[in-house]
Amino acid sequence: MATNRFAVRKANEKKSRYLDINLILVVIFLLIFGLVMVYSSSSYDAFLTFDGDASYYVRKQIWATLAGLAVMILVALWPYQHLEKMAWFAYVASIVIIFLIIPFGHEANGAKRWIYIGGISVQPAEIAKAAMIVFLACIISRMGRAVSTWRGFAMVLGMVAPISVLLWAVTSNASSAIIVMAIAVIMLFVSTPDYKRYIIGAVGVLLVAAVVVIIIVTNASRSGGSAGGYRGDRILAWLDPEAYASGKAFQTLQARYAIGSGGFFGKGLGESMQKLGFIPEAQNDMIFSVICEELGLFGALALLFMFIFLLWRLKIIADNARDLFGALLVVGVMGHIAIQVILNIAVVTGTIPNTGISLPFISYGGSATLFLLAEIGLALSVARGIHVRDL
Repeated sequence: MATNRFAVRKANEKKSRYLDINLILVVIFLLIFGLVMVYSSSSYDAFLTFDGDASYYVRKQIWATLAGLAVMILVALWPYQHLEKMAWFAYVASIVIIFLIIPFGHEANGAKRWIYIGGISVQPAEIAKAAMIVFLACIISRMGRAVSTWRGFAMVLGMVAPISVLLWAVTSNASSAIIVMAIAVIMLFVSTPDYKRYIIGAVGVLLVAAVVVIIIVTNASRSGGSAGGYRGDRILAWLDPEAYASGKAFQTLQARYAIGSGGFFGKGLGESMQKLGFIPEAQNDMIFSVICEELGLFGALALLFMFIFLLWRLKIIADNARDLFGALLVVGVMGHIAIQVILNIAVVTGTIPNTGISLPFISYGGSATLFLLAEIGLALSVARGIHVRDL
């Protein structure tokens, strides 16, 4: 009899585990919307480039999405606590795979950022982002109150810094380097109550950025308009896009034209003019501008609302996680998605200098979609550890 009662209690406990249907639905919505927009923004270029195959890009994205959903389900069913034992392995593996870019990397658009594994291209930067979320969640949860001290704070950032530097130096991927460091800062921010250090840090970063911009502008004026470097020229193009309209600022200006011509309700799905050869590879980092042109400000705001709703669902999971490690995993996923959304829109609108940052779940890119869905799987795994009665 006691055995039967125990079995019934265990069965009821399994039934009461939390499954965030709203999170799953919003992710599926974003994926479907992303596939529609990838096809809309890429069909013209694909038709010209791949002998009339207008669905080339969206077909590849569909396969990546299906693979990502399979990975998401597997990760969601796997107890996330096991990842705590793999934190250092994830850290070392991310370093190794970044170095593999040097002998085995595939170059595209002037950058060596991809590795082909079994005929599939993988971007080490995406692996590093996911690995850092797992690593930081483990380290911060184990450090406990020590992370609140200046020494603990600096030690965590010091462990993340090599990954960021390698991404910048080996793969020439400054945007991913910034995102990895920003994820660390967000996870520390949630874990430590002293906000003064973050205010001081933010002011310091802004001052350094201002000094860098002043130096670039000064050198450019002395050398006759060139900053003497690829990233320096991008900053000059950001400051004065009209002066670089046929060069570094071409993509940003075309994106602005697309946004401005969309109005409030847009020209209609598939009716973008800027995607017809004016915005280079519109299905990638600049896809938000096509969304604004075709669906208008209304469509752009609706998409932003869906991202906010996604982040809110992740926050609910983090707030109710069974342990600190699980909560920090979800915070890392939240930070990753939020940072990329903000930076992508800032780039498209010209708020910050142009750099390659994709829009999560929307932009074309198999690696990014696969690992983002794996991270959503992590959040769902943490959610499974929540009992409904605890909400």
